[in-house]
Amino acid sequence: MTIHHICENNSILNTFILEIRDKNIQKDSLRFRRNIERIGEILGYELSKNLSYSDTFVETPLGKKEMTLSNNNIVLCSILRAGLPLHQGLLNYFDKAENAFISAYRHHPNNNKDFEIVVEYFASPEIENKTLLLADPMLATGQSLVAVYEAIKSHGNPKEIHIIAVIGAKEGVAFIEKNFPENTHLWIATIDNVLNDKGYIVPGLGDAGDLAFGEKL
Repeated sequence: MTIHHICENNSILNTFILEIRDKNIQKDSLRFRRNIERIGEILGYELSKNLSYSDTFVETPLGKKEMTLSNNNIVLCSILRAGLPLHQGLLNYFDKAENAFISAYRHHPNNNKDFEIVVEYFASPEIENKTLLLADPMLATGQSLVAVYEAIKSHGNPKEIHIIAVIGAKEGVAFIEKNFPENTHLWIATIDNVLNDKGYIVPGLGDAGDLAFGEKL
């Protein structure tokens, strides 16, 4: 796996990361969603540099100009529900992409910190031999992404995979690196060092889904 840690180089991205982390600013759910969307746009731009390109022409009122455009057949798949604002940011740039959605959540069968990932819903176009963008804002343990990938594989094999995340933990990054194909790319804004005993990223930002859409039962 190739890991692209975008915040290793300072940019305006730092501002949006700070605001989604700030315990006071993040209370504004509209602003939180918009910041995740903007982060998605930045990650999408960086990702676009790694796609395949071919030459074409555009006709202007005064003549023709040779251009080079991406020729990837993209399927953008987000993990519900926290992935929706990130999905929108990516879709703002990859506006011709086909769209897929999959659900994944932590199930605690014994009402303790141990959990399993449950995948119940998947709606997708054909993904065989296409470029799959798999979006999930929080890469904590990495188990959700692996469970989702296993579910998606039963519907076809993409030509290449790009994982897009906002904040991750080193443990989660290492886990998906072991469980995804070697030619996978991870595009991640920033990486924190540790998980707590409940499997949440520290310092992280909290629960991205709750911050974007309200607390769940």
